[in-house]
Amino acid sequence: MATLTYVYAESTAVVGPLATYAEPHSYDLCEQHALGLTVPLGWEVVRYEGHFASPVPTGDDLLALADAVREAARPERYVPPVPAGPAPTDGARRGHLRVVPSPS
Repeated sequence: MATLTYVYAESTAVVGPLATYAEPHSYDLCEQHALGLTVPLGWEVVRYEGHFASPVPTGDDLLALADAVREAARPERYVPPVPAGPAPTDGARRGHLRVVPSPS
């Protein structure tokens, strides 16, 4: 795994070891994509010249996974639909919409 960080103002992309915290304009990449990354014409790439180590799972990873599974398993709360009342036909306003009578 690797982290791509770019500085748009300097037209530079940096591909290095996996970051330990999130930053704006940075993205985690697998090794295949980190090695095969191309940039727009005129940009510079600074690449880490070593092996990209696989991340070691931590207790935080396990807790995050458990929380995600709990959230996905939680049943959706039922919200009954609001019954629609009769539509006004006299050009009256309803909220931000207005019923316009037909020109007949």
